[in-house]
Amino acid sequence: MRVRARLFALLAVGGMVVTACTGGGSSTTSNGKGSVGEGGLPRSETLYTSGTMWGPPANYNPLHNWDHATGTKGLAYETLFHFDPQAGELKPWLAEGGEWTDDKTYEVKLRSGITWSDGKPLTAKDVVFSYEIGKLEASSFHTLWDWLSKAEAVDEQTVRFTFKESRYQEWDFTLYGQPVVPEHVWSALSDEEVLNGVNDKPVVSGAYKLKSHGQDRVVWERRDDWWGVKALGLKPAPKYIVDISNPSNEVVIGQIGQGQLDLSNNFLPGAASMIKTGKAVSYYEGPPYMLSANTAWLVPNTTRKPMDDAAFRKALAYSVDINKIVKGVYGDLVRPADPTGLLPQWDKFIDKELTAKSGFSFDTAKAKTLLEDAGYKDTDGDGLVENKNGKKLQLKLMVPSGWTDWMEAAKVISESAKSAGIDVSTEFPDQNALNDLRSKGEFDLVINNERQLSNTPWTYYEYMFQLPVREQQNTVNFGRYENEEAWKLVNELGGVKTDDEAGMKEATSRIQEIQLEEMPVIPLWYNGLWSQSTTGTWTNWPSEKGDNHHAPTLWRNWLELGGFEALTGLKPAKK
Repeated sequence: MRVRARLFALLAVGGMVVTACTGGGSSTTSNGKGSVGEGGLPRSETLYTSGTMWGPPANYNPLHNWDHATGTKGLAYETLFHFDPQAGELKPWLAEGGEWTDDKTYEVKLRSGITWSDGKPLTAKDVVFSYEIGKLEASSFHTLWDWLSKAEAVDEQTVRFTFKESRYQEWDFTLYGQPVVPEHVWSALSDEEVLNGVNDKPVVSGAYKLKSHGQDRVVWERRDDWWGVKALGLKPAPKYIVDISNPSNEVVIGQIGQGQLDLSNNFLPGAASMIKTGKAVSYYEGPPYMLSANTAWLVPNTTRKPMDDAAFRKALAYSVDINKIVKGVYGDLVRPADPTGLLPQWDKFIDKELTAKSGFSFDTAKAKTLLEDAGYKDTDGDGLVENKNGKKLQLKLMVPSGWTDWMEAAKVISESAKSAGIDVSTEFPDQNALNDLRSKGEFDLVINNERQLSNTPWTYYEYMFQLPVREQQNTVNFGRYENEEAWKLVNELGGVKTDDEAGMKEATSRIQEIQLEEMPVIPLWYNGLWSQSTTGTWTNWPSEKGDNHHAPTLWRNWLELGGFEALTGLKPAKK
């Protein structure tokens, strides 16, 4: 996920949104419950958030997990489990529990008493129906059925999954990632409606139901009959959640400063100063202020020369001044990445001896030596090396226009690469245009960070090494790197049981040996889980020192990683 605030030159648009949001925190009209915000919502019971949507909410379809309205999955639709990244374990949710009864069979026991928002019971048939949607070829989780053989309702509360092949790591990822939808509603829809329908009258099992929506926001209202209050002992504090689509940094910063926004999940370049001056709070009191969410990589197109040469890729890695990006571009809002790129939460799976021996760090002299040893020489005396065939070596690094932090980071990469003798220039196309070029493999270098924290490093390496390379690489392996041995090891990792830590460490070490030798991607920094909170209406935000240690975010697919639990820890501010 790439979540950020974009800089728009259309001041009129920004002005309209400022006007639209003014009532959120400053109205003094009273209804007996404190000041009233947007649409007559009591301000003391309403959480205003922003940072996921960039325009009018697209849909409320949890199967459209890349662009559904904030909260569609997590607030409204739910999964069988959640995952606690700090404890490193699945948390039963719709499911009371689950277990492997043998090497090819997994059984889920659902909680009793769960009802949909229309009063109908949630049963095993709903779960089977939801997972069988993956049989549709156009489904985003169609590949699940490459190794899942059958899903069946044993009784009202029991679902049995039978596998052709047991991929334990991947299955746990599915258990907290795949939403359950009501069969009695969705079975009447066409395949097209199931996969791509707007679903603007959702029947849900979650703690919130859709109250209203407009061009710039979605309003969720808490269900006081939500099953989790009794079964989980949890109750989200806000009665209403209003998620606002954001048009620019300036608007978001203004909303925070005026107390109109309680939680911003945008990238804001001035976040550090806001935290230092007390205008906002964050997870850590000092740098990097935010939890780490994903790894930003420099991705070389390995089908083009000289990026097809591992020696060149390694020299390029040594040329990048990561600390200049961390401090100069981000002001210490991010952390430098480990040479493997595995997130801090996966630190125990990093082979430290291997990285000490085979890792890389910023070293211009080392980069120059590696280039020379590999046959890349400056033959015309301009300070830049030529390709091995003597032709000019000119590379372009593309990042989307308007992504201001990445644009500045790209400039740093260009400058430091040129200092090592590699001619890298920058280009900033429209995001959609870049995505199209990236999918087709029509690029030299890009920055990417599309693998979030998960239950397993398998998701990280699946992104890096997935085969076969297809004509369109839409979600993984944009660099089109092909290594059958590495992909075999990734699949072996997927088959290691999730409680076999020693087996996971052995598998990741073998993968890392290839990774550090071949450098299919170059890890740069750990992108932050952008979160700035204000305390005028809500307190007890997640922090390192408090009792609320969850992820302070409503990003898509993060509500199951602690984002929902963070809402249950909030407390109304004392007036």
